[in-house]
Amino acid sequence: MIRSLWSGATGMIAQQTAVDTISNNIANINTNGYKTNRNEFKSLLYQELQAKTTSANGDLKPINSQVGLGVRSSSITTIFTQGSFYESTNNFAFAIDGPGFFAVKGQDGKSYYTRNGNFNVSTYTGGRMALTTSDGNPVLDTKGNPIIFDAGLTASNIAVSDDGTLMYPDENNNLKSMGIQIGLYQFNNPEGLEKLSDSLYNVTAASGPVINEATTTARIQKSSVRQGYLEGSNVQLADEMVDLIVAQRAYEANSKVITTSDTMMEQANQLKR
Repeated sequence: MIRSLWSGATGMIAQQTAVDTISNNIANINTNGYKTNRNEFKSLLYQELQAKTTSANGDLKPINSQVGLGVRSSSITTIFTQGSFYESTNNFAFAIDGPGFFAVKGQDGKSYYTRNGNFNVSTYTGGRMALTTSDGNPVLDTKGNPIIFDAGLTASNIAVSDDGTLMYPDENNNLKSMGIQIGLYQFNNPEGLEKLSDSLYNVTAASGPVINEATTTARIQKSSVRQGYLEGSNVQLADEMVDLIVAQRAYEANSKVITTSDTMMEQANQLKR
């Protein structure tokens, strides 16, 4: 019965993690570029009660006797399905159609990656302008450099093509390339990225090295940039509510296991009275 107590306790802990994951998904349902998380479980060790079991005739049975010792949360997987696009009045709002990521430079000087393309234009040294995130982190181009605009340009006139090339109208009002292209990057295993705050991701050994879509020679699915749109989260509220109910019922069931085991132990202790 002690095993049943611990099994029930591990189930409650695992389901609490599942509830925490689901609640975080629901909390970020309106976060641009947010990707939903899924909790996965695995069984713990099994204890072998009898190595060999035989029938009444002494024949060896084909099935041994094992008892499980509970469950634990094995991983929280990020689901990188495409979110819905919605229109934005921000001229520097960009949505990625495809598996790519934007790259931004953090305050520590390292490069981080995001699907949130809600960018702005901020002042830079020498009267120039820089394309940044809402937190002021510079957005990087295909060469890994911050995207800087010359002084005197009208920010509202800057346009972006599908491949991320920035364009500006000439004297005849014809769009011409500015020689700057927004960097789009991919990973062999995006689920292995380290999740940070502000919808940022960090490269890990599990994600594999970063792949620059503009310079790679590998055959990959190229991404497209949609100016004037933002990618919403891919959280499906109906699915999250169903998963929440399932996790809550599983939590209650494991709690019932503990109370039932406690009742059985109490009755066993009272047998000698």
